[in-house]
Amino acid sequence: MFVSFEGLDGSGKTTQAERLREWLEQEGGRVVATREPGGTALGERVRDLLLDGDPIAPWSEAALFAAARAELVARVIGPALTEGADVISDRYLDASLAYQGVARGLGVDRVLALNIHAIGGALPDLTFLLLVDVEVARSRSTAARDRMEREGDAFLKLVDKGFRELAARFPQRIVSIEGDRPEDDIAEEIREHVRERTRAD
Repeated sequence: MFVSFEGLDGSGKTTQAERLREWLEQEGGRVVATREPGGTALGERVRDLLLDGDPIAPWSEAALFAAARAELVARVIGPALTEGADVISDRYLDASLAYQGVARGLGVDRVLALNIHAIGGALPDLTFLLLVDVEVARSRSTAARDRMEREGDAFLKLVDKGFRELAARFPQRIVSIEGDRPEDDIAEEIREHVRERTRAD
């Protein structure tokens, strides 16, 4: 199974991705966990450019994300799935659709077209979207703000809007989870969705 986690920084997605990895391993599975941008040597260098570098033109930004994603699929996600491992990614394609497609105004379909060949059809079986208000996400985020977060609340509200639109557009894959609840409750809800998908398969 290939599972991705999405949401604003501070939504709890990274915590829940780690909790799902731990649970799947306790259940006897082999799990490969990764993140975007990053997960490979090239991806980590691109991550530095994207999150800590100077301002980047919107299409350049989208293309860099796509390049890092192509490398991640080729080097990590594809081989892991071929070998029968579960893959959990902290962010994936939907992040580009929300951040660049909606918030940057490039268009969801155009950003999707840019990425679809890069990922070779490697779409997640499930995507968990952790939903919290921008103000809640801000209050939870303790790390130094990266270039995206420094855009301000208006930009992040567009990102949040984008994620919600994607959940409505791809309901068979994206599961919206209310993130302003106890961590254990969220983790159990996620596990139940994974159980259901596994039984269905």
